[in-house]
Amino acid sequence: MSDQTILIVDDEASIRDMIALTLELNGYNCLQAGDAMTAHTIIMDNRPDLILLDWMMPGISGIELSRRLRRENSTKQIPIIMITAKGEEANKVEGLETGADDYVTKPFSTKELMARIKALLRRTSEESDQQMINYDGLLLDQDAHRISANNQEVKLGPTEYKLLQFFMCHPDRAYSREQLLDLVWGGNVHIDDRTVDVHIRRLRKTLADFGYDKYIQTVRGTGYRFSSTRP
Repeated sequence: MSDQTILIVDDEASIRDMIALTLELNGYNCLQAGDAMTAHTIIMDNRPDLILLDWMMPGISGIELSRRLRRENSTKQIPIIMITAKGEEANKVEGLETGADDYVTKPFSTKELMARIKALLRRTSEESDQQMINYDGLLLDQDAHRISANNQEVKLGPTEYKLLQFFMCHPDRAYSREQLLDLVWGGNVHIDDRTVDVHIRRLRKTLADFGYDKYIQTVRGTGYRFSSTRP
């Protein structure tokens, strides 16, 4: 059974009920809305894992709701499958350009719909995993631009954040100071390579408060590396 929740937004109750029955038989939790305003309230209160969104609805259309969701930071990452009777290529392009991740044209088979839902949720999960990196409780959330240690926020300066982000994305490999200057600061920045040492010390000092300073290791004769296992 899945613990994922899908919101069905369609002004036709019979279509909502048909889709909901199929989803529930496949182990998903379902929420329903008959218009865009109700849907937006449900989304803000419940944050579903995926939205099935009808194009044509009275009042605010599905296209307009999709645009609004993509503008808001709290909802822009929620995957959307647009469901509509409009099958022309131009309509499909418009739907995708407003932020929809996929497109199903009425009438559709429930098998096709389920296949698209599963594929999109799987892809979204894989992308989310890439944005969240965790080493023994030291968590990098690249979407939120945040570091936490055992659920406590780690406050870093912008350079220390970029340095730790680079290390956590490239663990267990030694980098020279020159390489770090090039890869973290940028190749066009002209500063002394000992600047790296200063920021490493600052980073270690902050991480020491949480017991993670030893993850940043000095490699004699080379530079530094981040260990993916507890030292």
